[in-house]
Amino acid sequence: MLDFFKNKAMPHTSCNAHVALTRRLFQAGWLTLTAAYLGMMALSSHAQSNYPTKPIRLIVPFTPGGVTDTSGRLIAEQLSKRLGQQVVVDNKPGASGNIGTQMVTSAEPDGYTLLLGFDGTLVINPHVFAKVGFDTVKDLAPIGKIGDAVLILVSPPGFQAKTLKDVIALSKSQPGGLSYGTSGTGGTPHIAGELLKMRTGANLVHIPYKGGGQAMTDVLGGNIPLVYTAIAGAIPHVKSGKLQAIAVSSAQRASTLPDVPTFIENGVADFDINSWVGLLGPAKMPKAIVDKLNSELNLVLKDPEVRERLNGMGITATPGSADKFGDDIKRDLARFGTVVKAANIKAD
Repeated sequence: MLDFFKNKAMPHTSCNAHVALTRRLFQAGWLTLTAAYLGMMALSSHAQSNYPTKPIRLIVPFTPGGVTDTSGRLIAEQLSKRLGQQVVVDNKPGASGNIGTQMVTSAEPDGYTLLLGFDGTLVINPHVFAKVGFDTVKDLAPIGKIGDAVLILVSPPGFQAKTLKDVIALSKSQPGGLSYGTSGTGGTPHIAGELLKMRTGANLVHIPYKGGGQAMTDVLGGNIPLVYTAIAGAIPHVKSGKLQAIAVSSAQRASTLPDVPTFIENGVADFDINSWVGLLGPAKMPKAIVDKLNSELNLVLKDPEVRERLNGMGITATPGSADKFGDDIKRDLARFGTVVKAANIKAD
């Protein structure tokens, strides 16, 4: 009988051994997994510290040749020199920049796919399109603003209104209002024109063109009294006397046209609206990579030759932090959303 109970106790002893063995195996496996995880973290950290180790793709969500594309190619060229790897421009146009932007938001956040961001796409499109396919704040990581493109209001030299106050007064005296042309519905010049109406009560009627070039041709020909456009395309015509400049919408006067007053100087308080371009990547990019790209971008933007070349495109270089760029994006999203809603602007 005693032998029977001794034999019954044996499975209990064996069970304890199995538990102990399982625990040791689990601990060994956990240690192995931990070691593997730490190894992966070390490799990831090493990869980030050595970034970049291969070419970087810079998606420009517009066709080649425009100011946005040209500025992007300049920055890509300069970053290539500083980073020791090619930054290759890849034009992916369509849907006012939405298609190329969405491609970046879907890319791996490893720093090898970047976006040349444009204010029209990132802070206006979300309000004027029913669906853009991305969330500007949640799906993108700001790296740094490249620069601000000053906007300008121009008219033919024979136009009777010579100042902004004249334009506003004349618009109010016209039963049908005063027409102003822009590069298209929902662009930054259109938003600026609508905000001017809201702030001053001017009776302005928007005429959208299929691009700034067509609008410029019509105002040069005297077919439209006003055009709101990026300063780069207007500079040669203003300097030659073929167009008269009414005002620029930057906070300070443009260095390229220092004699042209600002809207603020003309009594429109806090009227600081510029188009801008900047560098972004997919959300969740490692901070180390964002910081490195921001640092290199700022060094590029502080180079006198680069600043001069951007200036020739009508862009004022704006080196700054990634956080500051992110704050600017959120600010413009909010204020432009208000204007779009009030003016009931919808994409064509």
